[in-house]
Amino acid sequence: MFSFIFKLVIFDMDDDSKKISVLIAGKSYPLKVKTKDEKPIRLIIKEVNEKIDEFQVNYPRRKQKDCMAMSLLSYAVDLHKIRQNPTLYVKEEYRKMSDKLSELDVLLDDLLQEEG
Repeated sequence: MFSFIFKLVIFDMDDDSKKISVLIAGKSYPLKVKTKDEKPIRLIIKEVNEKIDEFQVNYPRRKQKDCMAMSLLSYAVDLHKIRQNPTLYVKEEYRKMSDKLSELDVLLDDLLQEEG
């Protein structure tokens, strides 16, 4: 498996921004970010590395840069869809959450019936 661990090194600059170093697909990239953006960036870095890893597993003969390019294209397509119809995106996300809540409700009902 071609798992890549993300790493975030923080250097204080001032109260509002920080210099960080992120590791994407094994390569370090320096960034300057606002302090409030640090946590979302951590999550994004993790997701990006997971997406690259997913492509590497599904296409083991592809070079790492090809997997990175396919990951970028995947995100670009998602962003394009959202920009074309943001209301539809929100409705789809709401539907997904509603489906998950319904599944949880069924599981809880089953659990309560087993205990009762």
